[in-house]
Amino acid sequence: MPHLRIVFAGTPAVAVPTLERLAASGHEVVGVVTRPPAPLGRKRVLTPSPVAQAAERLGLPVIDAVRLDVEATERIAALRPDLGVVVAYGGLVREPLLSTPPHGWINLHFSALPAWRGAAPVQRALIAGDAELGASVFRLVPELDAGDVYASRTRPVAPGETAGLALESLAETEAELVLGVVDAIAAGTAVATPQSGEPTFAPKLGIEDGRIDWTRSTGEVDARVRGVTPEPGAHTEVGGIRLKVLEARPASVGVDVPRLEPGELRLDRKLVLAGTADGAMELRRVQPAGRNSMAAADWWRGLGVERADAR
Repeated sequence: MPHLRIVFAGTPAVAVPTLERLAASGHEVVGVVTRPPAPLGRKRVLTPSPVAQAAERLGLPVIDAVRLDVEATERIAALRPDLGVVVAYGGLVREPLLSTPPHGWINLHFSALPAWRGAAPVQRALIAGDAELGASVFRLVPELDAGDVYASRTRPVAPGETAGLALESLAETEAELVLGVVDAIAAGTAVATPQSGEPTFAPKLGIEDGRIDWTRSTGEVDARVRGVTPEPGAHTEVGGIRLKVLEARPASVGVDVPRLEPGELRLDRKLVLAGTADGAMELRRVQPAGRNSMAAADWWRGLGVERADAR
């Protein structure tokens, strides 16, 4: 099978498994494009992206680029790539870069397109209560996530699965999906199919997307918490102080849960419960503003009250 010269573009940890799989294949990764080092942690230390760190470990040349502008395009073109592969780079590939590699660019997107086009497909799918998550490898075109699809598959949402866990899992399992498409393109057997059906959209999440509305059903609250964990994070307010909800789950089925008003907090059998429209959520791990994360029961004991209200 012919081998391809590949330029890879990606930034976060979810892109690393695909880069590693391509680097270990019979194809040649001639360059890695990623976002520049960013300040991280309380000390705001400039830190290379996970993809940049992986590229260094693999001995691959790196192009730091805030955006794929004229300069980045010229540097990529100089590598003479046959194909571009994108996984969560964080910027748009436009002309003339889009047409620079003879085989164009392909993208791994974490949804079964045309469902959930945009920056946060897994998060939006979980928030919406979807029963399945998906992944697609498609050809990049100027319109957002609208290109023809080479390969797509779905899997059920695991019980209690958060966005963070789902992305970590999909990043590992779907790297092989990308390699299969790359092999098919190299062999001249790849077939891309136009997307069919009404698209849905998954814009980037903001802090307010993490606010818990306790007047919703338990299922909706649970879906919201899982969909925004770990970023931007679920939160509520108790006594005027923001409380991050790091881990929560519906109060156990079959257990006699006390009747609580939406947002009412109580300790019951050593469990911190928060009322919803039709039941209760069990808070398991929280982080009050300005403090470290802690078990919800420890936080509750520090409040020194019999009941409280979240809003």
